[in-house]
Amino acid sequence: MRKLAAQLATYYSRRNPNPVRNNLQSRNASSFTRKDEIEMEQEAERKIGLLLKVLFAGTATIIAYQFFPYMGDNLIQQSVSLLHVKDPLFKRMGASRLSRFAIDDERRMKIVEIGGAKELLNMLEVAKDDRTRMEALKALSALSHSDQAAGALHNAGAIPIIRSTPDSSQEAEIEKYKSSLLKRFQDLKYDVPS
Repeated sequence: MRKLAAQLATYYSRRNPNPVRNNLQSRNASSFTRKDEIEMEQEAERKIGLLLKVLFAGTATIIAYQFFPYMGDNLIQQSVSLLHVKDPLFKRMGASRLSRFAIDDERRMKIVEIGGAKELLNMLEVAKDDRTRMEALKALSALSHSDQAAGALHNAGAIPIIRSTPDSSQEAEIEKYKSSLLKRFQDLKYDVPS
């Protein structure tokens, strides 16, 4: 088929019934200047570059969505798992993550269901330094914004643990979180003995 097309093209190009007309057509066909050709090449390069950028961005988005779920249950579970580690740094990291994840009632209850509330209370109870206590209280305070989560904290024995947390002269936030948590339990009509 290609051979036949090549023969036809050769046949028609050799046939020259009107040489003046063919010359005019060839001049019209090559009316592009070198400048026009360069502009066309640059435009094509821009379009191809844009296409490649869109493909790269789309691929990166799909990969990020598949491998790095920002607020998925997986990450909440990992944060709760960090509370099991003996090192206070990892416990603080896990508590800090949980306090950032507890932005709505659904996520707060997910943390409670996974066991994060109980682990935060255990962390607060055994904490030996002020920074660890502060992160635990901060995460508990974030969880307590939900009535159901506050009820789960109360049932887990949060009030005596919070009350027994020692005050700190260096970390004023500890006292702030303690008082806000105890006030929250008082507002919800839980027993808060003085």
